[in-house]
This record gives sequence, structure tokens and C-alpha cells, in this order.
Amino acid sequence: MKENWDWETKNKVIANINEWKNKFIEVREITPSPDGEKVAAIVRTDEGVTVCENGKLWEGRYDRVWGLRYNSLNQPLALVTKDYEWTVAVDGQEWENRYEFVWNFILGSDGKTIAVNVKTMEQYSVAINDVTWEQVFHQTRGLVLSPDNTKAAAPVQIEPLKEGEVSKFFEGIWSIAVNGQVWNKKFVNVWNPIFSSDSKHVAAEVRLSRTEYTIAVDGKPWDKIFNNVWEPLFLPGKNQVIAPVKTFKGWTLALDGDPIWDYFTQVWHQKVSPDGNKIAAVVATNIGEWTIAVDGIPWDRKFSDAVLEPVFSPDGRRIAAVVKESKDPFENITLFKNPDNDRWSIAVDGKRWEQTFDMIWDPIFSSDGEHIVTKAEIDGKYYVVLDGKVGKEAYEALWLPQFSPDNKKLLIRGILNGKYVRKVLSLDEI
Repeated sequence: MKENWDWETKNKVIANINEWKNKFIEVREITPSPDGEKVAAIVRTDEGVTVCENGKLWEGRYDRVWGLRYNSLNQPLALVTKDYEWTVAVDGQEWENRYEFVWNFILGSDGKTIAVNVKTMEQYSVAINDVTWEQVFHQTRGLVLSPDNTKAAAPVQIEPLKEGEVSKFFEGIWSIAVNGQVWNKKFVNVWNPIFSSDSKHVAAEVRLSRTEYTIAVDGKPWDKIFNNVWEPLFLPGKNQVIAPVKTFKGWTLALDGDPIWDYFTQVWHQKVSPDGNKIAAVVATNIGEWTIAVDGIPWDRKFSDAVLEPVFSPDGRRIAAVVKESKDPFENITLFKNPDNDRWSIAVDGKRWEQTFDMIWDPIFSSDGEHIVTKAEIDGKYYVVLDGKVGKEAYEALWLPQFSPDNKKLLIRGILNGKYVRKVLSLDEI
């Protein structure tokens, strides 16, 4: 897809956002397309709320517009409501179906598939590309699409529950529905369904009783029971599942129910390298000692406040993660905090970038794994950061940069002097 983008034109002014702010009553959720050629925003006019893209308004006028985003085909999408009816609009074209409410706006990897949780007449279900499941439930929570975009899975409440029916709740009223078909087993709770890479299997966190948790795959719980579990993950190309689990020894990573790592104070956000040869996860080796463990071995460098989920390079050689530290960890418990106390940065293979920031976003690797780019906030302005080096230009708003297919250039999408600009710069120009 990136191969078809314009990587030659160095600078384009796409839209004057300041003019939009002067023209419309309200402008919010400014969002650029992946290729940077378009920018859209939710705007309020005298006739109602709508979407403005590159200065042109959608025909529809609504009571509310929410969740504006672009798909990979560079089309704007949003959830819209008028006269108390919600639906999905794609490039200004509304779905035919209307609902009391829609949420969990999920986009498929093909750029075309859209799934949402829906509510109608106090019944809950799922809609995919304007087709609603025939099955309805007492509640639905969460939603995930399969990698091939042909299936959706959601936690569903399959038994009614009146106020005070505690014993019935603990008998199990929740399960997982896949394309509307419910697993043949009920649980006290279910969370975070996930598909296997071949889209044939689904795993989820499940609660068996007040204090018993495990992972279920296609409705069948693991044989082992734990004090707690976190979100599961299928190994690529296999019907094997890994998940963080808590035992009396602490937290570890389990494979199909069997612990495979040593024990930590915490384990979560596990990721598998693209080649399937490594597993990385966020771990705490003690209270206030966060880091990344690779195949169970933690980095030597620890961080006091937080470590976000690991990101593998495309070749699986390198790992990066957002990290947070406090200059004075004890200041966080005081009433008057110094905003400069909390510092964010990126750690790569156990080494933190030298500079810290007020805020930083997810690291993005080049396709060859040699470079990392992200965006960061410094004193209310936003900067491109390449391999730890801060870019020259300060933006009023900035979106995550993208590497060109040959990794020699960056696509920059940002707002400068009230104008949305699209820039293509070589790495040494940043």
C-alpha cells in the first residue's frame, strides 16, 4: 500500500485548520489519512454536526458524530446519530441499519470490514458490514475480528440476571459468541477473546468461581486453575496459547496451562516476534521495578513507573518499548506534583534513549529494523524523534510518522501555523 503513496513531493499544505475553526462553531477530532493526502474533522454547523474532509462537508447532518478515523483505504469513517438512532458512516455513506446505540468500532485488516457492538430494544448483538447477527443477547462486551476478517468474537451474557441474584451469577451467565454461535460452556466472567492466526480458534480469559481463573480455548478451559490470568495470545501458526497467570509463587507465563518462565511480581502484555522464535513481555521484578523480559530473561535496566507493551522489529532482532520514570518517585504521593517529575522515553534492547520527554508515543521500526521513529511532546509542542534524536521542527499537532518502503524517507503529518501539512523528508533532514 505504501508503495503507491507520493514519496517525492517534499511539502504539501492540505488544509487551513485555522480557517475551519473560524468557519465552524466547533472543530474536534482532527484526523489525517494514512497517506497524509487528506485530513478530516468533526465540525458543528448551524444545521448540525458532520465531517469536514479537506474543506468539503459530508451531506448528512447529525446530532452527534463520534470516533472519526480512516481505514487503510484512506476513507473516513465515523459513528453517527440522528433522532436517537445510531449507525456507521463510511465516506459519508450511512449503513441502512439503525440501532439504539453502537460502540466498539473495530476495523478489519483488509480496510473494508467494520464491526460494532449494537443495542436494539434492550437486546445486544454485533453488526459486521451492515449485517447484524441473528442472535441477540442480554449484554455484549468487547469485540474482536479474525485475521481473515470473516469472523467476529464477543463476550456475551446468555442468561438474564435480576438484581440480587448473586448465586445465579456465580453459576455462570457469560460465554463467547463467534459469528453469533455461543460456546457450549458458561462462565462467571469472560474477557478479551482473541483469534488464532488461521482464524479457526478463539481463546479468552475466563473466571470459574469467586477466586478461580484460567484460559478457555474454543470453550474448553485449561486443566490448570490460577489465582488470576491476563489476556491470552496464540503462537503464530499454531493452536497453542500463552497467557500470564498468577499462582501462589507469583506471576509467570504459561503455555497451554503449564508455566514456562520463572516467577515475577507481575507479567503482562506478552508479544511474539514475527518469526515466532521469541516471546517478550512486560514484567515487574519487584515493586517499582518494571522492565521487559525476553524468553523469561529480564533486561538489566529497570524503570520505576511504567513499561508499555514491547514492540518487535520486523526481523525480530530488536525490541523497543515506551518507559516512564520519575525524577523523585515519592513525589507522586504528594498533593502538589511537579509536572516535570514524570519523564517518558523509549528503551531499545534494554538501553533507554538519553533524552526524556513530557510524553512519548509508540515506537515504529523501519522494515529493516535499523531505525526507530516516534513522536514526543516537549513543553506543549510535538516533535518527530528518530533514533532518540529530536527533530528540528515543532508542531502544534503531530501524528505518528511513517517510513518509506526503502526506509530512506519519512512521511510527516502535522499542523504548523494552523495549517495541516504533509511532508516527506529524508532521514538526515529530520
